[in-house]
Amino acid sequence: MIEAVNGFLNYLAVEKGFSENTTAAYRNDLSQLVSFAEEEAARRGSAPSWAGFTRQDMLGYLLNLKERNYAATTVARKVAAAKSFFGFMVAEGRIKENPTQNIGSPRIGRSLPKPVSIGQVRHLLEQPAKLSTPEAKRDRAMLELLYASGMRVSELVALNLDDVDTEDGYVRCFGKGHKERLVPIYRQAALAVKEYMNETRPHLVHGAEEEALFVNLRGERLTRQGLWQILKGYVKSAGLDAGVTPHTLRHSFATHMLSGGADLRSVQELLGHANISTTQVYTHLTSEHIRRSYEKSHPRAR
Repeated sequence: MIEAVNGFLNYLAVEKGFSENTTAAYRNDLSQLVSFAEEEAARRGSAPSWAGFTRQDMLGYLLNLKERNYAATTVARKVAAAKSFFGFMVAEGRIKENPTQNIGSPRIGRSLPKPVSIGQVRHLLEQPAKLSTPEAKRDRAMLELLYASGMRVSELVALNLDDVDTEDGYVRCFGKGHKERLVPIYRQAALAVKEYMNETRPHLVHGAEEEALFVNLRGERLTRQGLWQILKGYVKSAGLDAGVTPHTLRHSFATHMLSGGADLRSVQELLGHANISTTQVYTHLTSEHIRRSYEKSHPRAR
């Protein structure tokens, strides 16, 4: 059964152009579906096959997910992965009936991003600046660049040396679907990255020919997990909520840009959102700013 899943994942990567991270998420969700299907077949004493996986089995899988206390958003994602997989199987003629037909996903409310304040971001960015180690100088450049650009953490760790222009203040990154975009960065971030590239990075790569912009202590490309661990330390030293993640800086970037007067279309381009509706979630976070502007500007509100 896993062979069919691998064929679907290859289709997503090659035909649909899905990113490695997205494909990995599908692999994780569908591997769980495979395990459930094999267990159900063994319980019935039959050979496991997708042709024998029925709508009743799919409902049993959905119940199994709920019994394991997965969040509604997680269940919805796993059901969506199953629907995409079985749709592919039907289209390929490998099964006749789609077991996910007319099976709905859990209703989930739209969760709003939780940004940190401008003062909290400033305090966070000050933490590595208090240290003089090569790692701290790298970390300062990374955090400044994250907040300056609103990049996803996967986009940041994928950066190469030639993706950053510290003179003109631009960074080139590749988002979902490998879509390229240029994002301007403020001077302080450009200077932090320039200092890291010229003075610190050479000591970290130890003379190796590594094209990655940000590297670990072994001189290899820093991973997403590595960046998360680094940020956790600075979040703790800054006394911020432990739930602050690299994605929090992306949320904060968008919220602070809109609060500062940036238009929605510009923020959409900066974030690399394919649809404006994805960016519109941030407009709910700027209501306080709008209220202040209203009370300051409207002649009857004073």
